Parts: sequence; structure tokens; C-alpha cells
Amino acid sequence: MHIEPGIVEGAKIVLSYATASGAALFTLKSACAELRRRGLSSLAARSAIATALVFSFFEILPHYAVGVSEVHLILGSTLFLLFGAAPAAMGLAAGLLLQGMFFAPFDLPQYGMNVTTLLVPLFALQVIASKVITPNTPYVDLKYRQALALSAAYQGGIVSWVAFWALYGHGFTIENLLSIGSFALAYMAVILIEPLVDVIVLAAAKSARDMSRTGFFDARLTSAK
Repeated sequence: MHIEPGIVEGAKIVLSYATASGAALFTLKSACAELRRRGLSSLAARSAIATALVFSFFEILPHYAVGVSEVHLILGSTLFLLFGAAPAAMGLAAGLLLQGMFFAPFDLPQYGMNVTTLLVPLFALQVIASKVITPNTPYVDLKYRQALALSAAYQGGIVSWVAFWALYGHGFTIENLLSIGSFALAYMAVILIEPLVDVIVLAAAKSARDMSRTGFFDARLTSAK
């Protein structure tokens, strides 16, 4: 979902600073709630693990430039289920920044757009999860259809934001629409793979139900209390 350089340029890029600032404020609000709920050490540990995983996802897992952006296996819903919304958001933002600083400096001007594209769908996913998953259900007990719904919501949000930035930058030209369409079509592979990863990871977590008590995982992972 890395927006290609040149998609949004000049004064238009200021909008990305505003959207990224809004996402950052929402992340801060969620982080404060996590601090009250489980303390600084747990929040810091989960955020650090999420950052390392995101950085690894971006650098190690296959990714391809298609149309207006790149197709990545980001595993946003997996991060959300394992660590919670705030640590996942901080991990996504920090992992993306580290990649830009050390391996892809040409992506830094697009950081505001990219971080918005990652974080806003994550917080939408948090709301959707509260509707799709009953309050007394630990995440390890999710069914495939629920994991699919969460993944589709997150990845659909990413595609929507990528399309927005492309249309905002280059307008409704035939070439631009075809480029957006090719990216969206290629991203369908991610929507098919991510729920399978979620189910496998949750099945592994189910065999160690006390793991969330360590503070390295979200409490909801193995307990609904």
C-alpha cells in the first residue's frame, strides 16, 4: 500500500499531514486508554513487538508494485487480534517510519499518506470487531468467517484510501482509473491470505491460553474478561 512517488505532489500533499495528524491523535487516545487498562510496560512491549513485526513484513515478505501503489501482506487484522488497536497502530506507524528512514527514503514524502492509509482502516476495524465479535468471545475462538470479515474490512479500507489519494492527486482520468483498478484487483490476494494467517495464529495461541497474562499480548486474545 505504499503510495508511489509522484501520485500526490506540491501543495496537495499538505492534506496528508492533516489526515496523519488526526490518525496520530486517535492513536494517542487509544494508547492512553491502554495505559489505564494494562500499564506502561505492557503497552511498550506490545508496541515494540508490533513494530518489529511490521518492519519485517515490509522488508521480508514479498511485495509488488501494481498500479498506483504496492501490494503488501501487512497482516493488520493479525496485529490487532494479537496486540490490540493502540499497539498495532504504533507498530504500523513506527515500522513504516523505520523502513523509510533506513531502506526507502524516497517513501518519506509519502509517509503522511501511507500512515493514514494504514491507521484509519485499523481503527475502523476496531469498531467493526465490536459488532462482529460478541463481548464474551476471546479472539482465539473466532471462526474463519469472522476473521475474513475483519481482514476484508481492513484491506478494503486500505484500497479505499489508496484510491482516494490517487484520485486526489491525478483525477478521474482513464489511465488513473485503470491503475487504481489493477491495484485493487491485485490486492484481492491479500484479502484471501490474511484470514488464513489469522486462523492459524489464533489456533496456535489457543494452545497457550495463559499467554495474554504475560503482558506481551492483548488480554482479549485468550480471555473475554
